[in-house]
Amino acid sequence: MEPARPNPMLVRGIDRLGRSTRDLLMLIGGTATLAASVGRWYWRSATGTGLRVGWPAVVAQMVRVGVRSIGIVLIVSACIGLILAISMYPPLAELGQQNKIANIVGVAVLREMGPIISAVVLTGFAGASIAAEIGTMVVGEEIEALEAHALDPIRFLVLPRLTATAISLLLLTVLADITAVICSGFVTVMFFDVSAALYIDNTLAQLNLSDFLTGLIKATTFGLMLGAIACFNGLRVSGGAAGVGKATTDTVVQTIVAVIISDLLYDAIFLQIGWT
Repeated sequence: MEPARPNPMLVRGIDRLGRSTRDLLMLIGGTATLAASVGRWYWRSATGTGLRVGWPAVVAQMVRVGVRSIGIVLIVSACIGLILAISMYPPLAELGQQNKIANIVGVAVLREMGPIISAVVLTGFAGASIAAEIGTMVVGEEIEALEAHALDPIRFLVLPRLTATAISLLLLTVLADITAVICSGFVTVMFFDVSAALYIDNTLAQLNLSDFLTGLIKATTFGLMLGAIACFNGLRVSGGAAGVGKATTDTVVQTIVAVIISDLLYDAIFLQIGWT
């Protein structure tokens, strides 16, 4: 009697699940290792046991990935502010509560939309660029050249980029918050019969320090994840130009998924500690 043959679809499904699990664990472990290595360099710099951090390189990366993203972030956040105000007006107007647009927009933007908008824009603008840049260095054997000269690629390539994405995303989130709230207030005051004084009063009455801090904590985390994922995918490039293209695609997809999942986890944590 011949043994039963396994179902080919089941085998392929298990194989795909195994590969996906392996890739996920490699991503988590690789990005955590990169972040820890960067933290070690900062510790060595602070304790005087290592070389100083190259702040000019960090500033140069902030200009490249942060300053050049300001226009896009402002446009997108302005549109989000207008969309929120326009979308909420009809149901609130039926209840005679159109002045509450300010309350809802303030919380939604500071806690959620500001950090997420900035993270998604910076992922598309800078994340893919960082992965492609480092990946091209790997293909061109520039990483090996650094190591041959006893220069740590983590210090010279990863540290400036990871630091720049974290600081840039933090600052971009503040700009996105301000822009979205102002644009929402503009359309509400101009077209929805709400006075500017009432809009400002409702916004200030609704918001508190925890709303602002939660957004900044999320933004910093998103920036660290963006820089770590982009650098990790760039450093593991193989296969020439095709590998560089895959690294850029993986960076965008993985970062957006990681941002959404971490945002969910943060909301659950903030709910438990009372930051709601």
